[in-house]
Amino acid sequence: MDIHEYQAKELLSKFGVPIARGGLAYSPEQATYRANEIGGSVWVVKAQIHSGARGKAGGIKICRSDDEIWEAAESLLGKRLVTNQTGPQGKLVSRLYIEEGTQIDKEYYLSFVMDRGQERIVVVASSAGGMDIEEISANNPDSILRVVVDPAVGMQAFQARELTFGLGVEPDLVNKFERTILGCYRAFRDLDATMVEINPLVVTKERSLIALDAKMSFDNNALFRRPQISELRDKSQEDPRETYASDRGLSYVGLDGDIGCVVNGAGLAMATLDMIKLAGGEPANFLDIGGGASPERVQKSFRAVLKDSNVKALLVNVFAGINRCDWVAKGVVDAVKELDIKMPVVVRLAGTNVEEGRKILAESGLSVISADSLRDAAEKAVAAARQASNVTA
Repeated sequence: MDIHEYQAKELLSKFGVPIARGGLAYSPEQATYRANEIGGSVWVVKAQIHSGARGKAGGIKICRSDDEIWEAAESLLGKRLVTNQTGPQGKLVSRLYIEEGTQIDKEYYLSFVMDRGQERIVVVASSAGGMDIEEISANNPDSILRVVVDPAVGMQAFQARELTFGLGVEPDLVNKFERTILGCYRAFRDLDATMVEINPLVVTKERSLIALDAKMSFDNNALFRRPQISELRDKSQEDPRETYASDRGLSYVGLDGDIGCVVNGAGLAMATLDMIKLAGGEPANFLDIGGGASPERVQKSFRAVLKDSNVKALLVNVFAGINRCDWVAKGVVDAVKELDIKMPVVVRLAGTNVEEGRKILAESGLSVISADSLRDAAEKAVAAARQASNVTA
C-alpha cells in the first residue's frame, strides 16, 4: 500500500526525520490560507498523488504570492496528472500540500528497500539527489552506496556514519545525517514498510537538513496490525480493478491484455500467464481465487475480472486439491448466467471431482469451451479473444 507525500512526512517526523512546515489543502482558498499560516515569502504547491516525477509533469509549482498560490491550486485540483509512473490514464489530484520554500545548498538521495534475494533491508544512498534512482544509476553509478542491514541486530549507528562519510557530508552535518538515517530505519522496521524513500534529502543554506520529498509503501499483509497505517489508504489513487478485488479478499493484479484469468494458486496463475504469452496472447490480470473456493467466490472472481473493459475472453484454470472441480464448475455456470456473459469462456479443470465438474459444464446448456490441458486452454483462449476482437472491430 502506498501513501501520499504529506502522510509519509508526518510519519517520518515522529521518528526524528526533519521536514519543512506545511499544510494540506483541498481548495484554492484553503491553499492560500495554509500559506499565510506557514508564513514567509516563497511557498511550494505540491499535487498529492501516488507517483514520482510530479515536478516533470507540472505537479509542483513554486509561488511567491497569494494570487500565484490560488492560480496554481486551481490549475492542479481536479486535474489528471500524467507522469512516467502513472501510465497514460494519469491520476486524479484531489488534494494539495502547501510547503514553505527551502533554499537548497545540496541534495542527496536516501532509500530503504527490502531485498528479497538477500532477505535483508538494504539502504541505498547517493550524493546525486533530486533524480530518480534509475537516472542516478545511469548517469552517476559511482555515487550509489549500499548498506545491508542484519535483521538480527538492526541498523547500527556505525553503519549510518559510514554512509554519511561515504556521501562526503561535511563534519558539522554528520550527526544530523546519522539521526535521520536511523530514524528512517526505525520507521521502516516499526511500521512494516516495504520502502522508504527521501529524494531529495537537502542541506539548506542555513546548514539544516530537511526531507524535501518522501515516499513510503507498506506490506499489505501486515496492515491488520497497523490500523493507523490502514487509515491512510487512498482508494482513489489505486487501480479500481485491484481495489474491488482486494476488498473482496481476492489476490488480483491488473495487466494490460485482453484475456481475463481466474486461477487457483499463485504458482498456477503465473504459469497460466506464461502459457498465454507463449500462445501469442496477452493476459489481462493475475487472479488467485485461493484454496477451497466456493461457487460464490468464483462468481466474485468473475465480477472482478469483468471490471476490466479490455477483456475479450475468460480463461478459468483450476487444478483442484483443496478445491473441488464441481464447486468451481457450479460457480462458472452461475456466474455466466447471472452476469449474462456473452464473451467466450474457456475452462480447464483437473484434480478432485473433475468428472463431476465437467459433467456440470456439459449439462449446463452454455457455450463454455472445455480444454484438456493448460496449453490447450491458453491456445483456445487466445484464439477466442482474437475472434472477439475481430468481431468488435
